Amino acid sequence: MRIGTSGWQYTDWRDVLYPPGLPQRRWLHHYAETFTTVENNNAFYRLPARGTFERWRDATPPGFVMAVKASRYLTHMKRLTDPAEPVARLMNTAAGLGAKLGPVLLQLPPTLRADPARLDACLRRFPDDVRVAVEPRHPSWWTDETHDVLRHHRAALCWADRLGRPLTPLWRTTSWLYLRFHEGPAQPWPRYDDATLRTWTRELDRADDAYVYFNNDPGGAAVHDALRFTDLLP
Repeated sequence: MRIGTSGWQYTDWRDVLYPPGLPQRRWLHHYAETFTTVENNNAFYRLPARGTFERWRDATPPGFVMAVKASRYLTHMKRLTDPAEPVARLMNTAAGLGAKLGPVLLQLPPTLRADPARLDACLRRFPDDVRVAVEPRHPSWWTDETHDVLRHHRAALCWADRLGRPLTPLWRTTSWLYLRFHEGPAQPWPRYDDATLRTWTRELDRADDAYVYFNNDPGGAAVHDALRFTDLLP
């Protein structure tokens, strides 16, 4: 099981994860001394150049894995239509990570209603050896047809938590799992409490092949909770 955070470039993580005076260019290297994976959200807002992915590859130790959130151009602007070019561009640049490339996350807009055929056409564009997790955010997606599309492509339904409650069905559509923690119910906001984290450790019991990311970044909450989640694992 790999546990990390969604992103690493947060200025308020100084004195939480990053020592005072540590140059920002060294942050990923320092992050990778604590965690074995990170979810890269930068690509969602603006797809970095391949050379940037190569520098991230070189800045992290062997065995480190970087998940990549797909560009909003594909998911939010084109809303999965005509996926061939944006998927190819994403994969060509993210290939700079080499063996450190983890799953690609497709986070769908909350206003995008279910369209399993469109999702199927998009997933067909990804190489067979690339893992894809899909995070739908409209309740119309929770159907057998959606489940079948994910299972057919061996794509994971991204499990998501907000305020200690799952936002998705806990479908297991492939042999690996992907879980995102968005906002905890504890204080100080947006921290998670032990009871909530223990519930999720039980849900993930015996799931050796899983990626877990804390997306509750304000104030370093994600760092604290990712470390605590690791401690609570059986």
